[in-house]
Amino acid sequence: MTTAADVKQYNTQLEAENPFAQITENVCRVAEAPKPPKAWYISFAISSTVMLAFFSSIGFVFWEGIGAWGNMSPVFWGFPIVNFVFWVGIGHAGTLISAVLYLFRQDWRTGINRFAEAMTIFAVICAAIFPGIHIGRPWLPYWMFPIPNQMSMWPQFRSPLEWDVFAVSTYATVSILFWYMGMIPDLATLRDRSKSTVRRFAYGIFSMGWRGSSRQWHRYEKAYQILAALATPLVLSVHSVVSFDFATAQLPGWHTTIFPPYFVAGAIFGGFAMVVVLAVPARQFFGLKRIITMRHLENMCIIMLVTGTVVGYAYAMEFFIAWYGGVPEESFTFINRAFGPYAWAYWTMISCNVLAPQLFWFRRFRRSIPVMFIIAVFVNVGMWFERFVIVCTSLSRDFIPSNWGYFIPTKVDFITLIGSFGLFFTLFLLFCRYLPMVAMAEVKAIHYNHHMHHHH
Repeated sequence: MTTAADVKQYNTQLEAENPFAQITENVCRVAEAPKPPKAWYISFAISSTVMLAFFSSIGFVFWEGIGAWGNMSPVFWGFPIVNFVFWVGIGHAGTLISAVLYLFRQDWRTGINRFAEAMTIFAVICAAIFPGIHIGRPWLPYWMFPIPNQMSMWPQFRSPLEWDVFAVSTYATVSILFWYMGMIPDLATLRDRSKSTVRRFAYGIFSMGWRGSSRQWHRYEKAYQILAALATPLVLSVHSVVSFDFATAQLPGWHTTIFPPYFVAGAIFGGFAMVVVLAVPARQFFGLKRIITMRHLENMCIIMLVTGTVVGYAYAMEFFIAWYGGVPEESFTFINRAFGPYAWAYWTMISCNVLAPQLFWFRRFRRSIPVMFIIAVFVNVGMWFERFVIVCTSLSRDFIPSNWGYFIPTKVDFITLIGSFGLFFTLFLLFCRYLPMVAMAEVKAIHYNHHMHHHH
């Protein structure tokens, strides 16, 4: 039986006869092939197993209580909040690539924007689970929503924890709308090419009667621009609000004004690294090297270098302000981060986030697939450790030495962390199999513009 990997790859020159048909063929054949590549089955089996472990660990926590985690006094925010902030950060690059680069007319986004948008939604789904389970009472998450509880008490609207609910849910809603709307013309293409009634019916419902008339295209372009303009401030606001969870607390190491830009830069940094981690194997297994080109990957490496440098600058500024501010508790906290009991986590963070991306100054490393993939994995590890360092080092040694403690994660903590990656990759693999991975209409439009420019 034919699989997606067996179909002729999109390796011919775009200038060849009817390049638009080539683009359609190469993107659609992944969803249309009777069977995906073997690598897809293996990846799906692994990720779905890990996902089951994730939900099992959550079920165990519901049964046993949050004592199953390593959270202890004074570190009451352990892995769940670290994981929440990490996944919200990963969700950043999608909207940045889609909306901000669209508004700035950066053509190179077209090959990777659909990936990045999907990644955003799946990362926000992973993130949204953690605040709900962190409260330890799965029947009470509705307390986070702006409705009075059974005691007629409203949520505390002055708390940044409450702002989180609005920021993340607004971001998720706009991101889902933006992603879905961008897919409508491509879903209509899949509908028109469908050979089975079930597929034609399913794609027909989700393509919402798209016929590709000039009037529909006109409305579509307008609506896409409006959504891009709405989504752009959300890119900045959502992680700024997440950073306020920490910055508004009077705890050494958290109480600082640099957190909003520092968190946003870190989120873009980690998000782009995750796009590289997803795009490199996807272009290999599904034969999309002519659509997701080396130029796309190299540009993402450059953005990782820039944002990684900003993050490194923020790390240095935290130390400087702690010294310059003259507050002994602040100075102690930062010296404790670098040389205290969690020094191993701090230096892991510095190595992965500041030192590893410096290789991207050299073009040969930016154009080396294995090097960029390994560095992107390092960056994701480093960004997770950044959140661990912020949460655990500050909480473990607060104002009163008799109150100090050392947070040690349990097996359940580790299963929940690793399992969240299982959920993320399972959703991503399903997306790769059944939906158009690349925005065909946009790639064709860019190709047409380049072609016309070339001939004039």
